[in-house]
Amino acid sequence: MRLHIDVFMEYRLGGDDRVLLTLEAAQTEGQTVLGTALDIENASVRRIAGNGRIGQRAWAFVADEQFRLRYRAGVQVTRSDAALQALPATPLDGLPAEVVTYLRPSRFCQSDLFTNLAARRFGHLEGGAKVAAIRDWVADELTYAPGSSHAATTAMDTFVAREGVCRDYAHLVCSLARAAHIPARYTSVYGPDVQPQDFHAVAEVWLDGAWHLVDATGMGSASRFAVIGSGRDAADVAFMETENWAQLVSLSIRVSEDQPAPQ
Repeated sequence: MRLHIDVFMEYRLGGDDRVLLTLEAAQTEGQTVLGTALDIENASVRRIAGNGRIGQRAWAFVADEQFRLRYRAGVQVTRSDAALQALPATPLDGLPAEVVTYLRPSRFCQSDLFTNLAARRFGHLEGGAKVAAIRDWVADELTYAPGSSHAATTAMDTFVAREGVCRDYAHLVCSLARAAHIPARYTSVYGPDVQPQDFHAVAEVWLDGAWHLVDATGMGSASRFAVIGSGRDAADVAFMETENWAQLVSLSIRVSEDQPAPQ
């Protein structure tokens, strides 16, 4: 499937600033970036590797208070939707070194606070079956409610409130999976079925020697997402970071797919 991504952003900054962006689709396993353009007015750009060497980030050195950006890309998604429940877990002592960190608590994913819950509700299951049960439990327990959370909301806050947005769903899935001894990371994606259109967040779990995308919001699946970047939680893959204050003026995200030709 080929996705077309079109992003427009406008912010008012508190003067000259350095803006760190994580919004370009990654050239990574399961997808190929076929064409891309990042245009930022009155700014010079320097790229660095993304968190965990997934994709890339861009430093934009902005010369005035107005920050306007247009990003367009075409992405061919080739990954398939795995039969999650059939995937075995990897023994902890067999995990690659770079995966082990995703077993541990992080700022927004306090997995150590969910150990008893994970054991009580999901302890009778193994591997992908356990992850599927966690995904379904989060989907059933939470209400998707735009505006119900903020930048400081943690997985425990979401568990108590029982509502949130994609960021909160992903944090809670990651926390429960880590508490159940399955590595999980937070991943930002684009998807054509996301409503309203926005930067979307899902979880990724390490099963059967590979990462697998899991979306408890039900707004898409692995074969319909273009990955931007991954990290321990939202702090590692924020789409925009500034040194000083930034006021949103306009944000538009459009993701569409090629339609099959008429027969």
